[in-house]
Amino acid sequence: MAIDENLPAITAKISAALALKPEVFITHPVELRILNMMTKTELDQFAVEHGWRKVCRLGGRQIEFYNDASARSLD
Repeated sequence: MAIDENLPAITAKISAALALKPEVFITHPVELRILNMMTKTELDQFAVEHGWRKVCRLGGRQIEFYNDASARSLD
């Protein structure tokens, strides 16, 4: 399972959820495995590039994403 193949699907899921509510919790083992394949720096950059803030919880069994107004550009 390559990270490049599955990351767009997870990105779309997070984007769709954050369009409707203020946070999204990633708890599915396959999705967590894909996100955990990234280094902490890569995961932080992934979140910032999309205007999100991420929080890891429950010993790595859950990653939360929030819309982050400070990370968005002022275009």
